[in-house]
Amino acid sequence: MYDIGIIGGGTAGMTAAIYGQRAGKRTVIIEGGTFGGQITSSPNVENYPGITSVSGSEFSMNLLDQAMKLGAETETERVTGIRDEGTVKVIETTGREYPCRSVILATGVTHRHLGVPNEERLTGAGVSYCATCDGAFFRGRDVAVVGGGSTALQDAEFLCNYCRKVYLIHRRDEFRGEESIVKRLRGKDNIEFVLSTVVKEIVGDMAVEGLVLNNKKTGEDFRIDVAGVFIAVGQIPQNEIFADTVKLDAGGFILAAEDCMTSCPGIFAAGDCRTKEVRQLTTAAADGAVAALAACRYVAEN
Repeated sequence: MYDIGIIGGGTAGMTAAIYGQRAGKRTVIIEGGTFGGQITSSPNVENYPGITSVSGSEFSMNLLDQAMKLGAETETERVTGIRDEGTVKVIETTGREYPCRSVILATGVTHRHLGVPNEERLTGAGVSYCATCDGAFFRGRDVAVVGGGSTALQDAEFLCNYCRKVYLIHRRDEFRGEESIVKRLRGKDNIEFVLSTVVKEIVGDMAVEGLVLNNKKTGEDFRIDVAGVFIAVGQIPQNEIFADTVKLDAGGFILAAEDCMTSCPGIFAAGDCRTKEVRQLTTAAADGAVAALAACRYVAEN
């Protein structure tokens, strides 16, 4: 029997394991893919307090090493569901079952991709899904943001403080995001709207050099030269298998506030998988700590 079962081996999950182990609880992290989460694909992390610069993979491996040295157990298996038996929550996987006194869901999200040539190959070499994480690397250079929602608008506003020019590319002729942000962007000299346009190809050998675009109204293909492209066309949570156990919002995110408590007693949610405004490395770590301490209290009281 585990005191805390953690589903997801990203920053939130591994931080939860560290806090759980330090509180004297028996914890297990179950990860269906690669330990470390999305940050492992980032070549440089420079926005984590106290660390000037580190690769995402090194950061993740340090976290995993710390958790394991404290005694956290790790399993690489695909979780298929949770069976709620009251004071015991049984994590079901393709291989076995893990009875736990509490569970922390830290499944993260995946970024929706454009699905265009060279996108995957150049991820981390000019293709990014996080302007806040990577924007400073493109100081004084030309970049593009792809998307029409509030996240894309906020990314463009953030990047215009660093970059020489920001192209904001959207497939429709009007943005879906907040009109107040659109108005602010219209007043920025270094932001250019490229509307009714889609990306056909990302160009570059070792790094991003430009984009081939297509104007949907005229059918014309044309190229812009940029050093980076920030793709903000949505995030996809991976919580469908928990829909019968905890409440989700319309977007599929787990309904949980800053206390990380879900609708089901004894099950907590941490990191990008839950409803929240800011999804960053620091907030994932914070959630992991909050969720672990909440789980410890639950275990002590039940």
